[in-house]
Amino acid sequence: MKNLISLLVCFLLFPTIKSRVADQNEEVLKEVRVGLVVDLGSTEGKILETSFALALSDFYRINNEYRTRVSVLARDSQGDPLLAFAAVTNLIKNAKVEAIIGAQSLQEAKLLAAVSEKAKVPVISLLVPNSLSLNKYDHFIQTTHDPTSEAKGITSLIHDLNQTSVVVIYEDADDWRESLQTLVEHFQDERVSIERTASLAESSSGENHMMNQLRKLTKVSRGAAFVVHMSENLVSRLLHCAEKLGLMEQGHVWILTARSMHHFHFTDHFATRSMQGVIGFRSYVPVSSEIMNFTSRVINALMDTKRYSVWAYDVARILATAAEKMSLKTSENVSSNLLETMRQSSYKGLSHGGDIQMVGNKFILGTFEIGTRERRIGLWSCDSFCGIRRDVMASSTNDLEIPRHRFLEENGETKKVLRVLVPAGNKVPNLMSMRLDPETGVYTATGFCIEVFKTCIAPFNYQLEFIPYNNGSYNNLAYLLSTQSDKYDAAVGDITITSNRSLYVDFTLPFTDIGIGILTVKKKSQGLWTFFDPFDTSLWLASGAFFILTGVVVWLVERSVNPEFQGSWGQQLCIMLWFGFSTIVFAQREKLVKMSSRFLVIVWLFVVLILTSSYSANLTSTKTISRIQLNHQAVFASTTLNNMKLGSINAVEAYAQGLRDGTLSHIINEIPYLSLLLGYYPDAFVMTDRESSTNGFGFMFQRGSGLATNVSREIAKLRSLGTLKDMEKRWFQKLDSLNVRSNAEDVASLNDVDEASNRFSFRELRGLFIIAGVAHVLVIALHLVHMRQELLTKLQSFY
Repeated sequence: MKNLISLLVCFLLFPTIKSRVADQNEEVLKEVRVGLVVDLGSTEGKILETSFALALSDFYRINNEYRTRVSVLARDSQGDPLLAFAAVTNLIKNAKVEAIIGAQSLQEAKLLAAVSEKAKVPVISLLVPNSLSLNKYDHFIQTTHDPTSEAKGITSLIHDLNQTSVVVIYEDADDWRESLQTLVEHFQDERVSIERTASLAESSSGENHMMNQLRKLTKVSRGAAFVVHMSENLVSRLLHCAEKLGLMEQGHVWILTARSMHHFHFTDHFATRSMQGVIGFRSYVPVSSEIMNFTSRVINALMDTKRYSVWAYDVARILATAAEKMSLKTSENVSSNLLETMRQSSYKGLSHGGDIQMVGNKFILGTFEIGTRERRIGLWSCDSFCGIRRDVMASSTNDLEIPRHRFLEENGETKKVLRVLVPAGNKVPNLMSMRLDPETGVYTATGFCIEVFKTCIAPFNYQLEFIPYNNGSYNNLAYLLSTQSDKYDAAVGDITITSNRSLYVDFTLPFTDIGIGILTVKKKSQGLWTFFDPFDTSLWLASGAFFILTGVVVWLVERSVNPEFQGSWGQQLCIMLWFGFSTIVFAQREKLVKMSSRFLVIVWLFVVLILTSSYSANLTSTKTISRIQLNHQAVFASTTLNNMKLGSINAVEAYAQGLRDGTLSHIINEIPYLSLLLGYYPDAFVMTDRESSTNGFGFMFQRGSGLATNVSREIAKLRSLGTLKDMEKRWFQKLDSLNVRSNAEDVASLNDVDEASNRFSFRELRGLFIIAGVAHVLVIALHLVHMRQELLTKLQSFY
């Protein structure tokens, strides 16, 4: 009986015990889903998938008591950003994942970042470089090296190698271009001259193309270090071509950026051979037994490993730890809380050798390992080299003996020669002028453009060699500079920045005012009697005479039959003058009786209409500043300029002479030329209008030359300090250099000629007065005939 009761109790309690065990197992095995969206056929995709699997396996083997389990749902993007976008959207909507691991390119990162921001699900990227365009997304997390620290390290290394200039070779893709920006800006800040840049595309960079690019670079940049920023396939092919051209031998320096080194592997025999003597930056991963164990397992699985496999290992452990910390918390938005937990906590990581903590939206790796393929040279951290081995560095780079090429020794200082084309002809000497020294046979150049160029190039330690250009237009000059890079480095002068020329060369910022303007003669003030200016004296006298004549003729015709023209002799004299001059404003009120007088008044009112219209138009044009709408076509402005450069006559004097003799009423040209003319004749001419329809003058450099950027920075400094304006005043107001006359006599003669040419004369409008005179004679003749007939009629009636 006792045993029966025990069995009954067990039977009743069994469902409750089973339920509690099930609940406990359910808590222990709570699943946290994470999506992995990568190209599973690529090396990167395979390494990430394997690294995550190994990391989670190791983590839960050690932490078996954890109640959460991170499960990875892998999706193949096949390298297509749109497929990646679709996969992430599906994982968030249907699989309810709490986080996404992915983004292998900048384009893909931007798409996934937008999705993560909308869904409030974090996306973690281990392959996309640091980009300003991604900083606005709060839910997009990056594990990346510190680009600023890397830029400082590479710059310091270049200075340590006694280098002052570099050639930058990069991959022509958005993410590679954008990730290079920080390095380029730091070069400029630290006065490392970027001699040339070259971009190579994966799809179009065959061996012949690479060989040609390297030949062009070495013709003008033999003394510079090569900084390479591109993917492993392009790096391998580039170094192969460099080896063929002898550029991997003694005296050549090659530096690979961290991103290039992270993607580079050394299983290829050729790549191993070509990497001899190449220095690279890599994110530093401290050696430990855990690292050795993990990397050996990855290599056993895939026969390859890379730096980001360790990053993936750490990210997987971070996600698993954060998920466990969140398991006791309840919230409607688990993903956001997961992200906050990741931000607020620190973690142990293999890649850092210690604690890892998120800074902003990034897990930053700030320490770099500097080394060759075979060995480490040293470390870069905290803005300084740590434990660097100079002996190893020297042997690794073949003692770094830089070959001499176009260098001069001057007062014990080495300067590189910069060959500069300058348009000859000296049409506008104050802008630029060239002179050949008969004793030395060397050309010297002076002028505003030359002084600005010399000032901007001075910080970069160049010896300038000026070469005259006499072979045609500035478009041809741009083409010549582009096609003969082995002969010329730059072009300086009054060269307008145009889109057509920019296809062949790199322009600096403009160093002059932009746009074109209108210049005309400054009018002399006439005081109280300025309203007489539109007509000359002869026209005023003729007009007055005809006003009086019209009144007399109308009075003569009308007085016998029209009471309004009768009265005392004083009244009749007043009505004659009043009627004649009232026609000026069409204010005559007297009613005319005779058809002949009506005919005369109609003809005279037509003449008055022409006279008043001419007077108004001339007064407006001569006494009001003209607002002429410019034809914005650059061809028009350049044609005007070319027409003014006559033979050996100085262009400025030609402008002045054209305005002085009345040949030209206005000059339309670029602002610098008009500013010169205003500087020489400040009291004679005035600029009546200006529009920003051209881009100003700029200096031309070879395409890809870093000097264009460096000189632009110097131009901006000169402009901000006011030095550029001081140079303009000094060169644009040198009156003695051109022997121009800007005294009071010249100004007066210019104004007198202009006023005489603008006034209407009697000769110009004599046709109107002929018509009016004929009408007056005809009316008088008819009136005399009529009077004769009346007289005959009276005589007949008398007799």
